[in-house]
Amino acid sequence: MPSFDTVCEPNMVEVRNAIDTASKEIATRFDFKGTPASVELKDKEIILVGDADFQLAQIEDIVRAKLTKRSVDVRFLDKGDVQKIGGDKVKQVFKVKSGVDSETGKKIQRLLKDSKLKVQAAIQGDAVRVTGAKRDDLQAAMALIRKDVSDLPVSFDNFRD
Repeated sequence: MPSFDTVCEPNMVEVRNAIDTASKEIATRFDFKGTPASVELKDKEIILVGDADFQLAQIEDIVRAKLTKRSVDVRFLDKGDVQKIGGDKVKQVFKVKSGVDSETGKKIQRLLKDSKLKVQAAIQGDAVRVTGAKRDDLQAAMALIRKDVSDLPVSFDNFRD
């Protein structure tokens, strides 16, 4: 029976490369000289450090531009709150989303069930497996998921015929 997996998995190599180039740009920019402005990647978390909210916004713009240039979808980023870390420094953490969470998985299941397509969806860990009798039904399900789940950059893996 034909099937595919709906997943949400960023290319971490490209994310690492984008963060490295953003870090180099921050180190060489004149307006960041003598400030604690920095960006680093630790365990699927991007940590921005700066003097004030304004500087964090500038660093965020640089990071988003570098990620976009590397063809990494910025919808993978989950923006955290700004925290004070002593003195006049502030820090902000961006989590890099990976995997389809249970709420989104249930949304995809409900979407496919309500669409009257002859497919079944099953949540398997951090992916949603969609099975159907015909390849055309699966392709219609892919189009439906792409159209209606716009807040998460989903991709389709493991297409079996």
